Amino acid sequence: MNTFSKYSLLLSMLVCAASNVTQAADWLQFRGPGGTGVAPDSGLPARLSESEIAWKAPLPGRGISSPLVIGDRLYVTASSGPEQDRLHVMCLRASDGGKVWERQFWATGRTMTHVKISVATSTPCSDGQRIYAAFSSNDVVCLDLDGGLIWMRGLTRDYPNASNSLGMASSPVVVGETLVFPVESESESFAIGINTHDGSNRWKIGRPKQSNWTSPVAVEGGVVLLSGGAVSVVEPLTGKEKWTYGGGSSMSSVVYAEGALYVPAKGTTALRLPAGEGEPVVLWQNNQALCATVSPVVHKGRLYTLNNAGILKCTSAKDGEKVWQLRTTGPYSSTPVASGNYLYLVNEKGLVQTVDTTATEGAVVSSLDLQDTFIGTPSIGPKALYLRSDKYLYRLGGAAAK
Repeated sequence: MNTFSKYSLLLSMLVCAASNVTQAADWLQFRGPGGTGVAPDSGLPARLSESEIAWKAPLPGRGISSPLVIGDRLYVTASSGPEQDRLHVMCLRASDGGKVWERQFWATGRTMTHVKISVATSTPCSDGQRIYAAFSSNDVVCLDLDGGLIWMRGLTRDYPNASNSLGMASSPVVVGETLVFPVESESESFAIGINTHDGSNRWKIGRPKQSNWTSPVAVEGGVVLLSGGAVSVVEPLTGKEKWTYGGGSSMSSVVYAEGALYVPAKGTTALRLPAGEGEPVVLWQNNQALCATVSPVVHKGRLYTLNNAGILKCTSAKDGEKVWQLRTTGPYSSTPVASGNYLYLVNEKGLVQTVDTTATEGAVVSSLDLQDTFIGTPSIGPKALYLRSDKYLYRLGGAAAK
């Protein structure tokens, strides 16, 4: 090979490598980086108004999954049809909401859900090269970023009793080359580690036989699985349990931030994880920092919990002491997200509220009524807040993109 050919090959390799590197601002899973719901430097406006609605894009079906943000692309799922058995994975441009591509699949499992949710409840995840989309029908689809199908698993065909009458809602997480997905019900209950390359099982472990809608979170050396009875950490490559702690939730998910794991158990329990072998250490418990459906958020040394009725509580993340309490307008199913000094809350009726966390007692500084139904959690991109209703995907911020 001559010098020019070697140079061309090296340049091609560098270009390909660069195209596969995700940006720091990407939102690759449920609640974004680390599953925290926090984007420290997104450039979001502190006050939201109608002038900040950059665009509103129609969706082909129902869903409460959050969109992923990868560069100038958004990836979102939906389900359609009288029985919600048509599964959609879509890619939109973040700049203007225009559709880049859409793929559709037939559900292979049960599509019955509670009327409040849908078959497209689980938020997809990505490793920056592929999209992994899971549905309540226990169908899991792997696509490349341009919509090419890599593999599809119909888990109900392999495990026919893994379902419940209210629908499945756990969102998967990808760790290295393993996709971790809890499929927990009162009948057949398990968590599965799927090989990201071909969709085959790396491992499958039994889980408590009860309906569970929490989502896993990756931590150093493992993946946190939470059920109503306990929280545990498993190795992502083997599924081997490293430790377990009694107490948990079947609705709210954990958050790992600032060196501690915050578990929605006994109000909220803060755990310090073991460095190697051993058990976690309880740092504090606060039975007033309650979570119901909404998951906790930790940002700038403070823990925020929000009940369905709209009471937002601010607690010291270090010692669990109450800082302030604020009444906002509920009801809520969606977990808040944070950026800068602000929390962004969206209630079930489409009222988006911005809370200044630096105010002495917290303060709602702006409200924007979208007059739509919102159950899912928002996502954050550069200078943009993305919210999805049953019918539309909205971008707030960066209205000049119209």
